Amino acid sequence: MLYLVSTPIGNLGDMSFRAVEILKEVDYVVSEDTRKTGMLLKHFDIKKPQISFREDNEKRALPRVVALLQEGKNIAMVTDAGTPSVSDPGFLLVRDVVEAEIPMTAIPGPTALIMALVLSGLAVHSFTFRGFPPRKSGQRRRFFEVDLESPHTLIFYESPHRLLAFLQDALAVYGDRKAVVANDLTKKFETIYRGTLAELAARFEEEKILGEYCVVIEGSEAAKVKS
Repeated sequence: MLYLVSTPIGNLGDMSFRAVEILKEVDYVVSEDTRKTGMLLKHFDIKKPQISFREDNEKRALPRVVALLQEGKNIAMVTDAGTPSVSDPGFLLVRDVVEAEIPMTAIPGPTALIMALVLSGLAVHSFTFRGFPPRKSGQRRRFFEVDLESPHTLIFYESPHRLLAFLQDALAVYGDRKAVVANDLTKKFETIYRGTLAELAARFEEEKILGEYCVVIEGSEAAKVKS
């Protein structure tokens, strides 16, 4: 049995009782970063053998994990934070497990994109998660243009190194829509920045940019209604 186990995105108090119990019961833990997972397991007094399953080695690790599952082993997969497969490793394993008809389930838990969305104050009834955009400005703008006319609220992840460029490119493509930048969700210095894309871009020209960011931008129909 494969268990896709969601883990805290910051605050360890968000770890569910069920997630802890599953990690205690399985034979192996498949981890995006064995060091970070090791600290998580230690915090909950769990001792389990780990199998590294990172973006750069997941194709090599796949056959071993699938073989163990076919032998009847119970395996939990975790990523550094949040839900496996959501902008993290996991999809390839899920695909192979489905094809091999191996039993699988997910242990739900924290996901940054949902927390940012519900805190944003923007429309939540229909949204599109776009993950991390390309690093280069030209590619990033073309990436944004795909959703230029979309009425859905748009959600992105971005690193601190590219946040300002992200906001500037988003402003150039979408115009001055309402947006929210969520920083370090569930952590001690959690901060929610609200404004238009122009206001946020100007703010982050002065603001110290550290931590993890989730950006929520209103959809085109909402922007038309506002104007």
